[in-house]
Amino acid sequence: MRFIASSRLPTRWGTFVAHSFVDSVHKEHLVLTLGEVAGAGAVLTRIHSECLTGDALFSLRCDCGHQLRSALKRIGSEGRGALLYLRQEGRGIGLHNKIRAYGLQDCGADTVDANLRLGFSADAREYAVCGPMLTHIGVRRLRLMTNNPAKTDALTAMGFQVVERVVLPSGRNAYNAAYLDTKACRMGHVFDLVGESIGAEQ
Repeated sequence: MRFIASSRLPTRWGTFVAHSFVDSVHKEHLVLTLGEVAGAGAVLTRIHSECLTGDALFSLRCDCGHQLRSALKRIGSEGRGALLYLRQEGRGIGLHNKIRAYGLQDCGADTVDANLRLGFSADAREYAVCGPMLTHIGVRRLRLMTNNPAKTDALTAMGFQVVERVVLPSGRNAYNAAYLDTKACRMGHVFDLVGESIGAEQ
């Protein structure tokens, strides 16, 4: 992972600093930070995988865009935090294959079976790229905004301390209800719970 550049990025939730990175396969990733995040103290953090349809086109089929905006709003309200934006479209299968998976879902498959029918795993994302990005901004201890325990497990395995899981609202609606139920039942995601302490705050 190679750091490229930083700049100010004004948003509706505050003026962040954008830090750009490129990985070994030339994918470009971004970290947004607000306030002083380096050093002691657990940092409110979101690890967000790219979702063009949800993040930019406001699709109601998933919870991605809703979680992205909720995370930025929460970081803005606290005045300190970080958001890692990873180029892992469609849980790692890419935009075109995600649209193919959507087509299978239109015909009755759930999100897991659609990926499997296309020859992919249920979730092809990986989080090793987060390590050097978090190290670059000086973060070792996190309050992680996620409904996906796999992210907590991945960060812990890399030696980071996740002291709290902060639940994000899913934005449940008529179009994504079955998708969210599948993520909970088949992928272990956890929704609508109070953030739980999973480590002692020092």
